[in-house]
Amino acid sequence: MRIVTTVDGAVYIDDVEPRMLLVHYLRDRLGKVGTVVGCDTGNCGACTVLLDGRSVKSCSVLAVQADDHAVTTVEGLAQHGDLHPVQEAFHENHALQCGYCTPGMIMATVDLLTENPAPDEAQAREALEGNLCRCTGYQNILAAVLDAARRTREETDDTRAARENAGGAR
Repeated sequence: MRIVTTVDGAVYIDDVEPRMLLVHYLRDRLGKVGTVVGCDTGNCGACTVLLDGRSVKSCSVLAVQADDHAVTTVEGLAQHGDLHPVQEAFHENHALQCGYCTPGMIMATVDLLTENPAPDEAQAREALEGNLCRCTGYQNILAAVLDAARRTREETDDTRAARENAGGAR
């Protein structure tokens, strides 16, 4: 089947088998290896990507279901060489050990902060409950999520202030 999908801002036109999973399309066809194959059953969340801005486990989505949709992978978060605030928060809060779950955790966090820019710890835990980590005990991950929320709010406030200042200079 022919699909047209936007992945990390680039448009791809491809012929895929109807049974190909999105995770395999991203990794094997497009080289987006930051999307990790974990359990292949939708339990671990390591393969989480954003589909039209909402987190999905790409091992549970067929590539043909991404036809005419936008996919964002962990590689697509960084802009112009700058890490996304969530990526920065995970790095600076040491929210990983082996790193296998990290891409999925980051993508789930981006989705959470889109829906709720100021989550409390309970809301962060609930948002990440579909993502498993076998190394960290989750404390640094939760700290990173809450730090990312703060960074994202500050970035939004700074952007808004810059726009207002630019508008006032006219």
